[in-house]
Amino acid sequence: MAEMRVELVAVERRIWSGDANFVLARTTVGEIGVLPGHEPTLAQLEEAGIVRIDGTDGSSTTLAVHGGFLSITPESVTVLAEFAERAEEIDVARARAALDRANTSEPDGAAAAARANVRLKAAGAAE
Repeated sequence: MAEMRVELVAVERRIWSGDANFVLARTTVGEIGVLPGHEPTLAQLEEAGIVRIDGTDGSSTTLAVHGGFLSITPESVTVLAEFAERAEEIDVARARAALDRANTSEPDGAAAAARANVRLKAAGAAE
């Protein structure tokens, strides 16, 4: 099966690096699924979204990603994120508390709520 090199890097660290056969991400113009050989593309990631990477070893990694860019070539995908965390790193209680705070704050509550919701969704704890 065809494969591509994938790098997901946040400002503070490299989050994921390896070979994959599929990447799913949400950009500002919609969701994009990437297979090896994809047309070269540069896209802005949604302010709060999920990225899923299906590794060639059969693993699937889900991440909460906040802002950044997606660069695609036929051989590789690079995700440059402002902030990202793997699903297993997410503190669900802390994300729920952030969502509660965001729902009661004005006017920045919508963006904070979106970030908290994405973290909960990535962790599999969305209601």
